[in-house]
Amino acid sequence: MRAALHEPVVSKGGILAAAALILFALAAVTAVRVTGLGEVRMALPAVAESRDLRFEDGRNGAVLVFDARDHQLVDTLAPGSNGFIRVVLRGLARERRLGDIGAQPPFRLTRFVNGQITLTDTSTGKQIDLDAFGSSNTEAFARLMNLRGSAK
Repeated sequence: MRAALHEPVVSKGGILAAAALILFALAAVTAVRVTGLGEVRMALPAVAESRDLRFEDGRNGAVLVFDARDHQLVDTLAPGSNGFIRVVLRGLARERRLGDIGAQPPFRLTRFVNGQITLTDTSTGKQIDLDAFGSSNTEAFARLMNLRGSAK
């Protein structure tokens, strides 16, 4: 039996063309990163209001929400409630642990003139656009913006 010789499936010209295309794409991306030419950046609208908040673990799984300015208790999130707030804070707390940052720096809740609401970790700069998670989840944080006084 004679062994059949297999011709390459892709020609040498095809391989060279693919390599050239990859090199061109890398060069184009590098040029945009270095020069900023052609880069698109979205600017946030003006701030309508903002509030710095601190979150602490309370008894039996409650989360205590404090105004960072005067350390006045704003709200107590009962155990098993406010799941979205808890998930967002857990993710941000993880970032802080990785950066060896304590719980002292506040989180900034910001409402912009267009109604958009963001939560920013003032220690890491990580910003979460809460509107991306739907109106009911955004409202969970938005209500913290207006709460005053000592919550129970």
